[in-house]
Parts: sequence; C-alpha cells; structure tokens
Amino acid sequence: MDFLTLFQESAFSYEPPERGELLIGTILAIDTQGAIIDVKMKRDAVVPRSDLERMEGVTFTVGQEVPIIVINPEDQDGNLVVSLSQARQSEDWLRAEELMNSGEIAEGEVADANRGGLIVPFGNLRGFIPASHVADLPRGLNEDDRKDHMTALVGKRIAFKVIEVNRKRRRLVLSQRDAQRNVRDLHKENLLEELQEGQIRKGTVSGLRDFGAFVDLGGADGLIHISELSWRRVKHPRELLAVGDEIDVYILRLDRDTKRIGLSLKRLQPNPWTLVDEMYHVGQLVEGTISRVAQFGAFVSLEPGIEALLHTNQMGDPAPEDPTGLLNENDKLLMRIISIESHRQRLGLSLKDVSEEERTRWEQETGTKLATLTPSVKANSPVKSESEGTQAE
Repeated sequence: MDFLTLFQESAFSYEPPERGELLIGTILAIDTQGAIIDVKMKRDAVVPRSDLERMEGVTFTVGQEVPIIVINPEDQDGNLVVSLSQARQSEDWLRAEELMNSGEIAEGEVADANRGGLIVPFGNLRGFIPASHVADLPRGLNEDDRKDHMTALVGKRIAFKVIEVNRKRRRLVLSQRDAQRNVRDLHKENLLEELQEGQIRKGTVSGLRDFGAFVDLGGADGLIHISELSWRRVKHPRELLAVGDEIDVYILRLDRDTKRIGLSLKRLQPNPWTLVDEMYHVGQLVEGTISRVAQFGAFVSLEPGIEALLHTNQMGDPAPEDPTGLLNENDKLLMRIISIESHRQRLGLSLKDVSEEERTRWEQETGTKLATLTPSVKANSPVKSESEGTQAE
C-alpha cells in the first residue's frame, strides 16, 4: 500500500460525531477562551468559555479525563464544539433514572421555595418537590401560610425519592413525602421485630379519628381503637387525648404480616367490673345517667366503665313498646339493682321498683333533679324532668 492510498484512507475515513453524542476526552489546555479536549479524532474538540462558567465551583486540570457532549459537529470555523456542563448533566440524568428505577432514597439541601413547592439541586440539575409531596405539610393552609411553611425548609437537608425523569422537558420531580413513608415503613419493620404483646411503651399522639387515636411509638404509628381508650363509653378520642400528648400505651396486638400495631389505654387502668361485687348489691338504690336508648331498653352509666341495663319490662306496667321516644341521653334516673353478674359484666336495673317516696327522699338528700315517668304516661309518653313542670301523682 503506497503513501497516496494511506493518505486517502486517512482523509476520507473520518466520520464526525453526531450532535448529542457522549464522548470521553482528555483536557489539553484551558485558557480565557475555553478548553481544548483531545477526543482521539482527526480534530480536537473545543469547549466554549461560557460552558465552563456554567459550572461554577467546578475546577478542571490539564490531563484530566472528562465526559463531553457534542453540541456542534462542525461550526463555521470547522471546530468540533462540545459541552462539559451538559455531559455532567447527562450523568445526573442517568443517576436520577437509576434512583427512580431502584426506589432508593437520596438526600439534598433545599435551595429555594415558592408556593408551588421546593427546589433541591441534584448535581447540575434542579429537582422540584411539588407542595403535595412535601412531608408533614398541614392541610387547609392558605397560600401565604403554605409558602411560609416551605420557606422554613430552605437550607435544610431532606431525604427524597425521584418520581419522574423527563430529559426532553428537562423535568426532574422529587418526593419528600414518599421518602419519609419509606423511612417510616423501615422503622415500622424494625419496631415490629422489637415489640412484644403485653409490653408497655411510651408514645406521642399523632392523630385523632372518629374510630380511634394514632400513637407514634418512635417512627411508626400504632392505633388505639376507640373501644380501647377507656372502660367507660367514649364518643370521640378528643374527650381524652390531644395531638402531641405523650402517653404510656399497652401493646395489645401485633400483626407482622399487615404491619399493624394495636394499642390500648384502658388495659393500663383497673377494670371497674372487678370491683362491682364490693360496690353494689341486689336491692340497692343507685342513681344513673342514660348513655343510650335501644328498642329493648336503655343503657345506664353508673360509674366510669360500669354500664347497666334497664330493660323495657322494668320501666313500668305496662312495659313501653319502644322506649326511644320516652327516654333521652343524659337523663338522670333513680333505679334499683335487681341482678349482678360481674363475671359477665352485666348488671340489671329496675325503674318500676322504686317508690315515689324513695325518689322524693333521694332528690331532697342529694339535690339532684331526676327524670321520671308518671303513672298516666309510663307506657306511652316521653320522660319529663321536674324542671319542666311534671309532678308525680
């Protein structure tokens, strides 16, 4: 093969790289105009000065091997123009995609905040956390309060997950909420391994719902069902607890498959039914408060946690067909105990076995205004208190 053939092969075998192609090169020189990169091709690559200035705080040295992105395969002067900053961003896009696919949690410092969310630098990219993905953002805030809440996070390091990567739209979306949820799930798994049923643990009330109270046990929440709040009837947890209260709780149930932790407050309190035989006896007169009315009778609260039954056939002669229209919640009545089954947590009461003389004497001695049924309306008329003008015959 002669010299002319070699020259022709060398001259015509060069294929310029494509725009956007990622190359690896070695820095040959850095000056005020930019940088020269050896890319092992027919011509060296040029990095404009403006591209270097975009990478504030990053230093390069001659001889350093660096990734570059082709911006222009050949400009008007015949130069191969490349970008260091876009190559760095390309690495960041790749890393962001890897994090999104793996679900791994990363950390970053909040650089800015606006009413829409948080800005968190991700390498040479800017990630965005929408307000809906900011952890522990209180609901119902107006725009100004919401912005103030998020502005307070500027400068703080937070954990986040990558939930969307779109290079074409240069969109990188992060979620602090999802990261916190993962951390809490991990804490919950560890806590479930550590906890044992029957233990007593300290916790902080983290939320109140109609059905119970959530308690943070240190990174994981357990639930106190409303039936486990107290031995007495509770209509809503707010009657006993407030968010932020530090309390001792009893570990009632652990379900490691569903990762649920059942808690109890009442198990840390003495069961009042164990004292019923000492406190009451058959034939005793007791004052009680109607807690709820059913068609078969009324439930009467005697002590916190002690609820007795006043059956319809013990209300009067004849017995009312439906007492729901005769008795009201919070009515106070004087009744006689007719049965005690403490082992079954049952206590029976009678209203018709209380004489008018006993009722009058009770009111005089205690100063209590009792609801009553007069003989003419026992079966068919609603209960009226004496303050409403009803007089016993």
